[in-house]
Amino acid sequence: MSLERSKAHWEDLGTLDPCWAILSEPGTKYGRWDLDTFFATGQKEIAEIMNTAKSFGLPQRQDWALDFGCGVGRLTRALTFHFRHAVGIDISQSMVRQAVRWNDHLPCTFVVNASESLPFMSEGFDFVYTAIVLQHVPTQDSIRRYISEFMRLLKRGGLLVMQLPSHIPLRRRLQASRRLYAWLREAGVSERVLYNRFGLHPIPMNFLPESNVSAIIRSGGGQIVEIRTDHRAGPHIHSRTYFATK
Repeated sequence: MSLERSKAHWEDLGTLDPCWAILSEPGTKYGRWDLDTFFATGQKEIAEIMNTAKSFGLPQRQDWALDFGCGVGRLTRALTFHFRHAVGIDISQSMVRQAVRWNDHLPCTFVVNASESLPFMSEGFDFVYTAIVLQHVPTQDSIRRYISEFMRLLKRGGLLVMQLPSHIPLRRRLQASRRLYAWLREAGVSERVLYNRFGLHPIPMNFLPESNVSAIIRSGGGQIVEIRTDHRAGPHIHSRTYFATK
């Protein structure tokens, strides 16, 4: 699947059920997320990450933070409590439209970008964060390019925190629901019919081996601070959270 098709699918999700598409907790599908609770999860997540970052003595400055795959700004909003300014970037215009509407009272900016190149100057961010995002990028080559971009954007003494599965079992790579959604959408079936009536969604799952991720970080002038095992990609999928600096 190309980034162009992925963008179309995330535009669908941004109009159908943006909060569930971002954080798929039990009982929250079909618009059942309470917004205050939804955004509170972001504050808790970022607070925990910043506590870990503090133990590393990183980032050295807290001016600019980047939230890659920001969706409706769940984590971008939370980053404004720790950084002078936060930038959220997402492939979906429909997601970003909601992010602007729900966060216009905070010191954050939102950008739409459907390219593997990120539209920011090199070494412009003290902190780059992405979680439950790269696992939904459709190709491994695109994941590699995004990681290279994160390293390009990271300031000296900055911190990259990035979650990504390291392996998906073969039996879980077929992703029949996602493929059926894509086929029927191309055939002209409405996204609302596919989602609301048949429970189908277009969210892919992808991975990159830990050795590949480490090599990309090193080639970008970075070094691994720590790699932690996590369960953010769901059961039976091996996932990692990477902490890196340069």
